Amino acid sequence: MSRFSCVESAPPVEIFALNKAYKEDSFPDKVDLGIGAYRTDEGKPWVLPVVKKTEKAIANDETLNHEYLGQLGLESFSQAALKMLLGAENPVVKEGKVLGVQTLSGTGALRLGADFLSHCLKSKDFYMSAPTWPNHRKVFLDAGFATCHTYRYWNAVERNLDFKGMMEDLENAPEDSVIILHACAHNPTGVDPTQDQWKEIANLMERKKLLPFFDCAYQGFASGDLVKDSWAVCYFVSRGFEVICAQSFAKNFGLYNERAGNLTIVVSDPSVLTNCRAQITLLVRAKQVKFLVEQRHIYLPKDARISICGLNSKNIDYVAKAIHEAVTTVKEN
Repeated sequence: MSRFSCVESAPPVEIFALNKAYKEDSFPDKVDLGIGAYRTDEGKPWVLPVVKKTEKAIANDETLNHEYLGQLGLESFSQAALKMLLGAENPVVKEGKVLGVQTLSGTGALRLGADFLSHCLKSKDFYMSAPTWPNHRKVFLDAGFATCHTYRYWNAVERNLDFKGMMEDLENAPEDSVIILHACAHNPTGVDPTQDQWKEIANLMERKKLLPFFDCAYQGFASGDLVKDSWAVCYFVSRGFEVICAQSFAKNFGLYNERAGNLTIVVSDPSVLTNCRAQITLLVRAKQVKFLVEQRHIYLPKDARISICGLNSKNIDYVAKAIHEAVTTVKEN
């Protein structure tokens, strides 16, 4: 018997199960309204011209390579992403109050942000709209949040935003609760608060000391304008809120299988970013590894795994002696 026989079955992801069924369907007039991806009039995948142009430029750029990136990812990518969200001239960008981290699409950004809040701020309560993207609940609970709450959002009778219900539910949220907000093009309703309503939401959240966590998966889709679609995020930032925002570029750039995402964190005091960055990149090393890095200038990850490729005839004796010194003289506890 396999040791994995205890693994329970799980339901298929609906959207991909639909896609599989569509491909297997032989009906000549079948229609695929499942996977959210650009298509031509013939129903074929379509790549944005700017993406094709950029891919060619990358392929022909001899300065690019496949060396490892830092733990925060490609810095130029994260900088471009946060500037796309907040604007290059935004005071928080100029004052160094923003941290950007390249992630595995928007879901990866949500999980990294949720992990950070759960482990470092000890956040326990989070609120999501009813309805919302189904993965929000699981991502935050798996990250260690204790309680999932919902706030009213869609008024099924009047077929519009239940703003009154939303405000009543947020009014009852405990202090320091994390509130998941859709930056624009709310998923799945497509209904967004007006700018005046966003201002009232900000007033309430400021008074109640609630933390906004924006999910920005569709910047540019709601109005066709990147700046208009990031208005809510920028407004909260302009009010002095500390903000977490998960960005996805799967939709607006059509980069579905590239899994391109970014986590943007805006803080009120730039001095705290150093610690935030350290926690996110998990740079808290074991003492022996810290000794090797700081005292013997031998750089290796905190789990002590090393690349043998970094050893050569000139440094192997030095490394061996340093490791012996670390494990025999440096106490872990």
